Amino acid sequence: MGNLTRDPELRYNPNGTPVANLSIAVNRKYKQGEELKEEVSFFDIVVFGKQAENCGQYLGKGQSVLVDGRLQQRRWESEGQKRSKVEVVAENITFMPKRQPGQDEMGGSGPAANEGDVPF
Repeated sequence: MGNLTRDPELRYNPNGTPVANLSIAVNRKYKQGEELKEEVSFFDIVVFGKQAENCGQYLGKGQSVLVDGRLQQRRWESEGQKRSKVEVVAENITFMPKRQPGQDEMGGSGPAANEGDVPF
């Protein structure tokens, strides 16, 4: 689960299949000793078919999504250099509800949710 870092890019491949490219930021909070740390990881997502069209139409920068998919490594050569990229090929993308002011990314609020405590 993460937040879109930019609007989805929708295109169509030569045989007419819709393809959307998304980029998400995933936040991770953890404690190191007594200090609360946060790290952000960025992932490229590729979506095909009707789901790609829905992403292009309904998603925008900053929205939260839950992605279920598989990792894929692409390899190519550019200007004599071998290149590769790992991306997530989405099988299912769930559009998450927009957060209300004061809510964290899991829907909680207040200090307990921000510190990673379980709210039950």
